[in-house]
Amino acid sequence: MLLLIALSAIIAPFLFLVVLRMSAAKGMAISSVIVILLALTVWGMEGQVVLSSVFQGTHKTLTILWILFGALVLLNTLQNTGAVDRINQGFQSISGDMRVQVIVVAFLFGALIEGAAGFGTPAMVTGPLLLALGFRPLVAAIIALIADSTSVMFGAVGTPVAVGLSNIPNADTSFFHDIAVTVTSLDLLAGTFIPFILMVVLSAVSGDGLKGALPMLPWTLFIGVIYTASAFGVASLFGHEFVSILAALITLVVATLTASKGILLPKTEWKKAMREDFIVSNQRSSMSIITAWSPYIIVVALLLLTRIVPWLKEFTQTAIDFTWTNILGIEGVTSAWEFLYSPGTVLTLAAIFAFIIQRKSHSAFTQASKKALSTMKITSISLIATLAMVQVFVNSGINANDLNSMPQYIAESLANSLGSVWIFVAPFLGELGAFITGSATVSTLTFSPIQYNVAEAIGLDINIVLAVQLIGAAAGNMICVHNVVAASAVVGLSGKEGEIIRKTLGPAIVYGVLAGISGFLFLNFF
Repeated sequence: MLLLIALSAIIAPFLFLVVLRMSAAKGMAISSVIVILLALTVWGMEGQVVLSSVFQGTHKTLTILWILFGALVLLNTLQNTGAVDRINQGFQSISGDMRVQVIVVAFLFGALIEGAAGFGTPAMVTGPLLLALGFRPLVAAIIALIADSTSVMFGAVGTPVAVGLSNIPNADTSFFHDIAVTVTSLDLLAGTFIPFILMVVLSAVSGDGLKGALPMLPWTLFIGVIYTASAFGVASLFGHEFVSILAALITLVVATLTASKGILLPKTEWKKAMREDFIVSNQRSSMSIITAWSPYIIVVALLLLTRIVPWLKEFTQTAIDFTWTNILGIEGVTSAWEFLYSPGTVLTLAAIFAFIIQRKSHSAFTQASKKALSTMKITSISLIATLAMVQVFVNSGINANDLNSMPQYIAESLANSLGSVWIFVAPFLGELGAFITGSATVSTLTFSPIQYNVAEAIGLDINIVLAVQLIGAAAGNMICVHNVVAASAVVGLSGKEGEIIRKTLGPAIVYGVLAGISGFLFLNFF
């Protein structure tokens, strides 16, 4: 009975969004009420703890909405300045094939953003960019979410490893390095197939079956191998912090060169994901390609500088701090918002630089801001409901019945009944954590002690089990409710969250299965 109650935070959103096809605003509001009532009546959470958790979720919503605003205002500004047309023309000179654009923009540029910022930012940036390149909104959202997966296990300068595994005994730099090598070793199987999986999904949701995907198999496998091999090399040489960034940069160079020369690519350009009303501008832009891309270059540069340069990192984390600590006096119920450190601030600054660098009127920015704010109205309701539920779920360990938190109760119940096949279960525990919390870091922080204890109890290699936890948590990014809500909003599809999750669920499961198989092979044959 208690297990069913603990699973309510998973069952309710799945039922309302995926099965009954409700909008996130309605479905998550009902789910939130159900979970809160069960937390109060069955789990024994006090009203003040629940209320503080709801406030925590609301505060976290503001931090996400700020990132969402930044992503939207940047894209809208670039559309107003004409930079998007120039970027589109640049892609046409490399390859007009929309399948190639998916790999370059969503998978590789998204990985670069993930490595610098993390926390759901890539899908909020690449989704609108795909939309601006002519992709249909539903396709853009789905592809952006699936693409933001392989790089997530090392996102935000290695945070999922360094913070996510920080509560493991004897966790130190050497341990993080070993885990990074193990993760990238296992991902040589699982991660290599993600570019092709993107092609399968792209072709399927565009109504082309497998016909659009199969011709891309040689190139996408080649790109997948380059990315995962580069990630393994970077992890082995430098450790966990720069895996996503450097692997993405290396693979971007290779992808651009091979695509421009047509190496391993089909001769016919594929355009079946393009929306009917989209027109590629034939008028040659006077703007240089560097000027057009400069705001995104600024985004990556500022994100990296604020995370690598010690004094700048400290300044941006402390100068303007909206963090809410010990909400309503409940110790540990805290929501961080370091305003200058937020990707939302970086994205908004890049939008301001855009109209200055590209020599356009400030109205390009002000009009973009108004449009961004109007887009976010419904999304804010969905996110508040989602994150209120998430924080009650996570904080449920603070209760009068002396019960573990709901996520810990789920994990321990699974471990007790499925220990013999744990290597296949472990990645899905990571996915489960990311689905609910919206963070590979929080998923790993929550579940890694349980993964550690199970591995130790049944004699599995601890590093391999923790590695598949990280891979699973990254895969869970595809179906995380608040990521889906945000990705839907930035492409103008608020209310279609259930449909998007139905399309991303399959790839998330496939990634988890591949991670389990990879872990099994390493446990038994290497």
